[in-house]
Formats: sequence, C-alpha cells, structure tokens
Amino acid sequence: MSDLLTQLNGGSVPTLDILMLLTFAALIPSIVVMMTSFTRTIIILSFTRNAMGVQQAPPNMVMVGITLFLTLYIMNPVIQRINQEAYQPYLNEEITQEEAVERAAIPLKEFMVRNTYKSTLDNFVRMSNTPQEEQAIDYPLTVIVPSFMTSELKRGFTAGFLIYLPFLLVDVIVSTTLMSMGMVMLPPAMISMPFKLLLFVTVDGWELLFSSIVQSFH
Repeated sequence: MSDLLTQLNGGSVPTLDILMLLTFAALIPSIVVMMTSFTRTIIILSFTRNAMGVQQAPPNMVMVGITLFLTLYIMNPVIQRINQEAYQPYLNEEITQEEAVERAAIPLKEFMVRNTYKSTLDNFVRMSNTPQEEQAIDYPLTVIVPSFMTSELKRGFTAGFLIYLPFLLVDVIVSTTLMSMGMVMLPPAMISMPFKLLLFVTVDGWELLFSSIVQSFH
C-alpha cells in the first residue's frame, strides 16, 4: 500500500489505473457480500438471535462486526493467495493489471465452487446457455457468483431451521406447562426467554455456533 501511495504522489500511476483502483474500492462491499462467507454467516447469526427471542441483543452493529471478522478469518487463506499470486507481482511490475485481475479471480472461484451445489451450478449454466466445461472453475464469474449466492442462501436457511428447533421445543414445553396450570393470560414468550438464554449459555452457544460456521466452509 505504501508503494502504491508513493506512485500516486509521484504521478507515475496512469489515470486508467487510478480509475480502476477507485472502481475496485467501490465494489469491495458487493464483493464481500456476494463472493465470501459473509452472507451465510449473517443469516445464521440473525436466525439465532430471532430464535432466542432477543430482537436487539446483540445489536445489528455488533452482528455485522462479528460477521466481518469471521469472514476475514474464513477467507484468510484465499486473501493470502490473492496477495502472493496477484497483488505482490503486480506491485513489483512482474505482471500487467489484466493478469493480476485474472490471477485474483482464481482463488475466489475455487472457494465459491467448493461451496456451491453442483445441481445449482448446472442450473445456472443451463439458464445462461453457457457451454459445458470439464472443470467448474472454468465457468465465468457471471455463472459462478449467482450459483454460489443461491447455495449460500439455501445453506444459511437450512442452518437457521436447525437452530430454531431446540428453541421451539422450549417454547412448546413452556406453553404446555402454562396451559396445564391454567395460566393462559401469561405470555409464554416472557417465561421461555430466560430458559432459552440459559440453554444457549449452558452449552457455550456462541463458541459452538462460531466453530460450526467456520467448519461448514470448504
């Protein structure tokens, strides 16, 4: 980064390179959301919070912060490969900008393909009339990215459903107990929330949840 700033101050960076750099910086939020583990992680954390019945704990800012750092943790091998195979050679002027972009796309493609259902990828290939390739990584990003996003949404909602089940069981038990005691006017959610929080804390839920999210990526 310091080398890039030095080139900018010295005026040796072409205007087109500066434009490409600014465009890439503007696309970083979209890249993080669509091409990394961010989507699945935030969906699972949101389902967990809703299942416990605490709408604002942790707050949205904390949820996004946790998701960002988990994403950096999960994507660290990919980021290191991009840095070594694309960014550093480009800074050392060993490769052109086009070659750097092509090299940077390969680790991202490999990550997305590993975490994409084959049936989903085949469906998007068929809908886009893209020629069949022997290796999935040879497909363009316009096919791999939507396939990956669809797979991430499916996995995220599946995990959210499984997370909901034990908390739903607590709600059912509390509601049945209150009805059997004739306390039908007492809101079941008011009684079940402490028990759900106790269950989550007892099993060390956050550590278990984070480790499960990390291990779910290939």
